[in-house]
Amino acid sequence: MTTLSPRQKTLARERLILSCHATRSDEHGGRDREEPICEVRTEFQRDSHRVQHSKAFRRLRGKTQVFLWPKGDHYRTRLVHCLEVAQIGRTLARALDLNEDLTEAIALAHDLGHSPFGHAGEAALQKLVPGGFRHERQSLRVVEKLERDGAGLNLTRDVRDGILKHSKGQGPLLSLPDELLPASLEGQIVRLADIFAYVNHDLDDAMRAKVLRPQELPADILSMGATHSERLTNLVLDVLENTDLEIHRRIGMSDAAATRLEVLRDFLYRNVYYNENVHGEFHKAMNLIERLWEHFVSDVDRFYEEHWPTALRDGTPQDDIRDFLAGMTDAYAVEIYEQVFVPRRWFVL
Repeated sequence: MTTLSPRQKTLARERLILSCHATRSDEHGGRDREEPICEVRTEFQRDSHRVQHSKAFRRLRGKTQVFLWPKGDHYRTRLVHCLEVAQIGRTLARALDLNEDLTEAIALAHDLGHSPFGHAGEAALQKLVPGGFRHERQSLRVVEKLERDGAGLNLTRDVRDGILKHSKGQGPLLSLPDELLPASLEGQIVRLADIFAYVNHDLDDAMRAKVLRPQELPADILSMGATHSERLTNLVLDVLENTDLEIHRRIGMSDAAATRLEVLRDFLYRNVYYNENVHGEFHKAMNLIERLWEHFVSDVDRFYEEHWPTALRDGTPQDDIRDFLAGMTDAYAVEIYEQVFVPRRWFVL
């Protein structure tokens, strides 16, 4: 009697359970560098574990989601956001008989390239970096190059495709051509799970911060559900009711739900992300990033010597400065700013 390895048992379960439209672990798109097979884990499980054990993933706990460098213990950080996206994504993947492990790997990695200070940091780098800055491209650079001192995590192409194509910005949720969507259905799930997570938890955090009051919410938003849990449940159910993979190989949702979701997103941009009280700190964070950028660019030799002697130097000095700033946590950015610009008290040893 042949004894199957844990990996072989997982692959057998996938063949038995997963939809024919799923991305099976033994049919992945490969890695840039071939590796020996793990007898315990599938390739997508390995990818998920590599992301969770990466330094960039651990730094997400110190990166702002919306409220800059919050003192309260219950505000979301980028790390919590990624965990919530993974939970929503796995729920959808399981219900649709798709690959949960691939979904989780993409979800956990999708924001690794986010800058400190949330929207403020990204807006500053977008203005400063030649060619602009996009966090999804930076996330891909993190997993392909920056982790492991230039070796990268050597993730499968399926995960990297999902990372690169997850972002929506303020664009439409549904009316996109197929070539702009992730190639895998699991990647498409993460694209929707990302916005499901952030609009709902940002609304929750805005209530906690007293930036919003319940009576200020538009009727369209209240119609999605009275609570965080109800809204997420209704969105997940809507996706399940409007996805028919036998007809169209695309994760769907109703036009009505997509419209309500876009209304909530736009409401948050107007009333939270660009709220006068929140935005006052936004400008301070942008100024901090801008001054550090200008300081480093003005003397790149000093930048390498004092701040990042082990930089990859695989592009321009501005590329390395972008990588350095984007990788910072909120607290580390403030610490470096104080070192560079705030005078220290004189003391004698």
